[in-house]
Amino acid sequence: MRLVLASGSPRRKEILDLLGLDHEVRPPAVDEELRAGEVPAVQARRLAVEKVTASAADAGELIVAADTLVVLGDEILGKPGDAVDAVRMLMQLQGRRHEVYTGLALRVGGRIESDVASTRVWFRSLVAAECEEYVASGEPLDKAGAYGIQGLGAALVQRIEGEYFNVMGLPVQLLLSLLTRFDLRYAYGSLEAE
Repeated sequence: MRLVLASGSPRRKEILDLLGLDHEVRPPAVDEELRAGEVPAVQARRLAVEKVTASAADAGELIVAADTLVVLGDEILGKPGDAVDAVRMLMQLQGRRHEVYTGLALRVGGRIESDVASTRVWFRSLVAAECEEYVASGEPLDKAGAYGIQGLGAALVQRIEGEYFNVMGLPVQLLLSLLTRFDLRYAYGSLEAE
């Protein structure tokens, strides 16, 4: 079965590469509209389903789509608009715990399976100058919550509770679980029918 990643995220591609799974990257054109009052976990799952639904698929293709949200209290922290916004987000996160939700959806033909993963992340205490230095690296400008746990941003994180790969944007354990719903299993570098 051919695997298609319905995302332009370099981090999601990197995770599939780490798993040794051959795949094609085919980002869909989807309006990632956030709905006021919608629970973040529900919103992440809905957006993943919208992405997988909007993706064109050929027979024998497994489409994988995801959407990741960083949530601090009641506020969803998307990608920063600019460097000033990134510093603002990091200063909000410093010394506090936040949640990372990733909705994941898989599709084969007309059948869709989806779920959501969550991870708690604690940032250590930071000063503004430190946040400005990190932002000047350019790393956080294309990431929800203005940080990348897999890069320089690892220095900001005190601890996590939950799956590391969820914070990167593609929860591996949830992916493996959803694959079983299609009678597929991960065979350490490939997908096989069960």
